[in-house]
Amino acid sequence: MDEQQRQEEKQPKRRWRRSRTRLFPIWLRLLLVLVLVVISTAAGAMIGYSVLGDGKPFDALKPATWQHIVEIVTKDVNSK
Repeated sequence: MDEQQRQEEKQPKRRWRRSRTRLFPIWLRLLLVLVLVVISTAAGAMIGYSVLGDGKPFDALKPATWQHIVEIVTKDVNSK
């Protein structure tokens, strides 16, 4: 063996990794997930309020509705 072959055997072989270029940056992905969570929560509240509660779907988004729900839930806690 000549000198060059011995040096090649001693050096670890490098694997060339192809760098990945992201189509959407991380911050955009997080923002998209946050927007989808908000939309799905609002849609779930509207469906639940209209189907289970027999109310109008857009009434589920009104602050007065949520204030009423909080009063119902905390009414028993405050009376004890």
